[in-house]
Amino acid sequence: MAVIPVERKPLSLAERTYLPQIVSGLKTTFSYMFRPKVTMEYPEQRPELPSNYRGVPTLVKDPNGREKCVSCQLCEFVCPPKAIRITPGEVPAGSGREHVEKAPQAFDIDMLRCIYCGLCQEVCPEEAIFLQNQYSMTGYTRAEMVNDKAKLYELGGTLPDQHFKWDRKKEAEEHGNTH
Repeated sequence: MAVIPVERKPLSLAERTYLPQIVSGLKTTFSYMFRPKVTMEYPEQRPELPSNYRGVPTLVKDPNGREKCVSCQLCEFVCPPKAIRITPGEVPAGSGREHVEKAPQAFDIDMLRCIYCGLCQEVCPEEAIFLQNQYSMTGYTRAEMVNDKAKLYELGGTLPDQHFKWDRKKEAEEHGNTH
């Protein structure tokens, strides 16, 4: 197969000095200098999140400050990347939760494995786990990215409970014993 050479026209003086390309680039730069800024100053300004945003999973307490998690382990079983680890424990005596069979002794979520799918929140029968609007989790080591029970409650806080399930059970037990 024969190779046919391609004739190229010689460059002009302006093309050899690259002046047209430099002027074109400066024109683009100056046009952006006088437009309104579109850059968000991140730590001070935060983006508007949609209402269905799924962020960091956390544990929440009821309005009385009690743990809502009963260590049923459904969230652990349904988690696709197996990011949740629960160690069931006993409910302390005198805590006002004696009608609950178990409580989590340890509850860990590995945020490096979590895919923010929201299945843990959907499957929780006690509404103890919620995906918050927080999206910037950082750490220097892998160990810092594993949220333990104390950290999960710190991030989650207390959410209003619309069911008051435990209070109703307690009231029903009290009324059932008096009648």
